[in-house]
Amino acid sequence: MCAKKQNESGTVPAFGLRGVGKQIAKHLARLEIYSVEDLLFHLPFRYQDRTQIEAMRLLIPGSEAVVEGVIKRVSMPQRGRTKLFCDLTDDTGTIHLRFFHVLPFQLDILKAGNRLRCYSTVRQGPSGLEMVHPEFQLIIPERQIPVDQHLTPVYPATEGLSQHMLRKLALNALVWMENENRFQELLPVSLLQSMKFPTFKEALQYVHRPPREAGIACLLENKTTPQKRLVFEELLAHRISLLQIKNAFQAQKSAQLTDGGRLSQAFRELLPFRLTQAQERVSLEIRHDLMKSHPMLRLVQGDVGSGKTVIAALAMLQAVESEFQAAMMAPTELLAEQHYRVFRRWLEPLDINVVFLSGSVKARERAAVLKSIANGRAQVVLGTHALFQEEVNFSRLALVIVDEQHRFGVHQRALLREKGMRSDYYPHQLVMTATPIPRTLAMSFYADLDCSVIDELPPGRTPVMTSVIANSRRDEVIARIRETCQQGRQAYWVCPLIEESEVLDCQAATKTAEDLQKQLPELKIGLVHGRMGSEQKEQAMRAFQQGETDLLIATTVIEVGVDVPNASVMVIENAERLGLSQLHQLRGRVGRGAVASHCLLLYQQPLSELAKERLTVMRETTDGFRIAQRDLELRGPGEVLGTRQTGELSFRVADLMRDSDILPQVHKAAELIMQQHQEMIDPLIRRWLGNKGIYGKV
Repeated sequence: MCAKKQNESGTVPAFGLRGVGKQIAKHLARLEIYSVEDLLFHLPFRYQDRTQIEAMRLLIPGSEAVVEGVIKRVSMPQRGRTKLFCDLTDDTGTIHLRFFHVLPFQLDILKAGNRLRCYSTVRQGPSGLEMVHPEFQLIIPERQIPVDQHLTPVYPATEGLSQHMLRKLALNALVWMENENRFQELLPVSLLQSMKFPTFKEALQYVHRPPREAGIACLLENKTTPQKRLVFEELLAHRISLLQIKNAFQAQKSAQLTDGGRLSQAFRELLPFRLTQAQERVSLEIRHDLMKSHPMLRLVQGDVGSGKTVIAALAMLQAVESEFQAAMMAPTELLAEQHYRVFRRWLEPLDINVVFLSGSVKARERAAVLKSIANGRAQVVLGTHALFQEEVNFSRLALVIVDEQHRFGVHQRALLREKGMRSDYYPHQLVMTATPIPRTLAMSFYADLDCSVIDELPPGRTPVMTSVIANSRRDEVIARIRETCQQGRQAYWVCPLIEESEVLDCQAATKTAEDLQKQLPELKIGLVHGRMGSEQKEQAMRAFQQGETDLLIATTVIEVGVDVPNASVMVIENAERLGLSQLHQLRGRVGRGAVASHCLLLYQQPLSELAKERLTVMRETTDGFRIAQRDLELRGPGEVLGTRQTGELSFRVADLMRDSDILPQVHKAAELIMQQHQEMIDPLIRRWLGNKGIYGKV
């Protein structure tokens, strides 16, 4: 029987469910199954139809089938991998059973004269149709076994847990669910009726044990009503969680920052360009947010080169003019250092103290920086994740800016936010990304944020022409680089890996630099990769920015933020290995001046269909939002948002692309529950997000 004891989250531990001992509990933990609830949410990823016994003469190679017959002959070949070979016969024909290893107890079953029921994939073998290592049962005349009445689930498994065991445990969990009266209904009756949904328990029962008429194709595409009902509730829980975060944020106090007119005007007069209309619009939205008494929580999306950094600077000036501090966190040291150089150049003429903090800052200098942050002398702080380390204490932090937000885990962003918490106010938050986020994702995963889009590029930017070139034409590409640099312009050559790998046949950046230096002896060649020290990277980048090197060999560390207007050619090796958004980011490093620019995508043959499609998209458009939408369709939301490793985007049953059609109804239902059924909010979030609700503090 199942143990009644619940843990702190209100769930019942899996250990104690009938069939779960210490060893099975260890195996389940590898699948992140710790409670009976987890087991019920461990849903099948496909199904098998074992509801009827097939006549052997009707079997087709490649199909999965249940057969029943008598073993007529058993042989144990002395050569080859096959250890046991059986002929199984029914009234219509014969199929062969092939085993490469057999356990002692199985030898007692696999004997001539015994009747077996087998399930496996049918294949064409040397002696006719055969099944390799089928699942089998001994059929005894006095104890007939009925065929399955339901489609058979196939679960994600791990070593030590067979499908048979997982099915047995799932069945025990379903019995427990009914007997223990767990999983109350959390959707209002009116909603269930209008959507024609079954109850939550009925939906779970159906997904684990679907009737034969459900149809395997419909189940695989999540088209059945019970599946949609589970998807709907999960999306609803996520949506409500985000809206709660927004409401909680708006109930908090923040520092009301002044209009920031004086410093802002002085800054604009120093700039050698005018802001675009889109920049002005977004900047105004931020300025109004910062003047409010609750914290700003705004996402700024802008395609590569749209000018997000200027908008960040104007927001910082508003904080400084109100006698507060502003901090900006970037995902890489290279990008953080570049921001530091840019902000010093822009803000020091206005008598603003700008400091930099990263893991590589030396001890003595670090101590001085920490002191200036703590006593408030540092007005603008730039850095990497080092900004949220325990020893960093801000004096009056009122604005936190996170650049390339999808590169940070939710915990990191939460820690930086808590740095600015005081008893009387919370800091404003501005998150920026150069990865355009499709509307489907933005509506679903940034419902807690106000969104601004910079949908206009500064004047003078020339479109980048993209060519897709096989690696066999490498010599032509090298000739193009020579010609470009002889005309006084510069070029990038990007390699995805730093060092040789036998598994991934990628050119190493260091080896490429050596090879190209031999082939282009007249050019000055620089090298930047992630394992170089901060000073080395800084020197290499500065040399390239100042025109001292003609060609920069780099890994994808230069993907975001690096600005060299004189660079007009970007070569990307092994382009077929990168996602669309990453290719688009890299392409954005060129085309920053008035000269026509080119991006050359080098690929290794043969290309998969998916790779061909990705490279075709890159050649056909430079629109970041169109590219992001295709990237979402081809790779899925976890890859596009960069959240696979952060725990931020983890659905049990939903899929944002597949299920986007029900999002409008989810949004309406969320409003209904927030307004009329508040007692359902916490149970919904607990059921689907567990302790991930704490991410709401981000």
